[in-house]
Amino acid sequence: MHAIATIGLSHAFAAESVLRDVNLAVPAGSIYGFLGPNGAGKTTTLRLVLGLLRRQRGTIEVLGRELDTDRLEILRRIGSSIESPSLYGHLTAVENLEVWRRVFRCSRRRIGEVLEFVGLAGTGSKRTEQFSLGMRQRLSIAVALLHEPALLILDEPANGLDPQGMLEMRALLNVLNREHGITVLVSSHILSEIERLVTHVGIIHRGTIRFQGTLASLMTRQEESSVTRLHTSDDARAVEIARQYGIHGRIEGERVILPALDEHEAGRLTTSLAANGLAVSEIVTVRRDLESVFLELIGEA
Repeated sequence: MHAIATIGLSHAFAAESVLRDVNLAVPAGSIYGFLGPNGAGKTTTLRLVLGLLRRQRGTIEVLGRELDTDRLEILRRIGSSIESPSLYGHLTAVENLEVWRRVFRCSRRRIGEVLEFVGLAGTGSKRTEQFSLGMRQRLSIAVALLHEPALLILDEPANGLDPQGMLEMRALLNVLNREHGITVLVSSHILSEIERLVTHVGIIHRGTIRFQGTLASLMTRQEESSVTRLHTSDDARAVEIARQYGIHGRIEGERVILPALDEHEAGRLTTSLAANGLAVSEIVTVRRDLESVFLELIGEA
């Protein structure tokens, strides 16, 4: 089952198309990283999923229901924070949550529970305008959790956070997902911020999905694009010898390009090349990071 599923979702502002046939598939129980540069279409997609924009073309299902048919019922089961936290700076954390508690019509006990959960139970009479950015982000999540949602949607929650703040945010979202069973969708424009958090990834650029799948499948793509570079006294012969070991390479310029070899494989191949009379002047494995794969997928590598 998918917590969110869109088919052919397209949207335009005036004459400008911002989404084109977006097929989003967020598995229930996952932490889904929705990634793309600023202006790629992330926030527009999330606003459509939340019913904040009128759907123009395509279908949207959330938690197994069609958004157009069961919008109010769906929204009762979603917690969200889009763009900046909706907080009153002159109020305390408790007072802010009391405003939203009345909107959600939930028990007063939930205020203490969610403040404890996000680590803000001891803020007392401190006004929200005095909070650090990380504290405001956590209070925004507390608001989103008041009504015990099944799905949490966060747009750029790590924006402006220092490394410690990002670490705390990741820990909080992991607990929500693993211990409370909440599906989490997190949008970001930088893969490195959330690659340690997510289980699934969707990459959007210029309104189209460029990649969607598990984080493991993205890492496999990273591994497949990593290479071992080899230079010998006879590169053509080196390619033939490598093929005998099931390693298929090619010559590019003055180098042999092979799939990424581990230390054992590289040592065995080098020994074989030397035994066949070839001098090896270079052998180096170049491993690409996920950030470079991300940039390649959006055409900026």
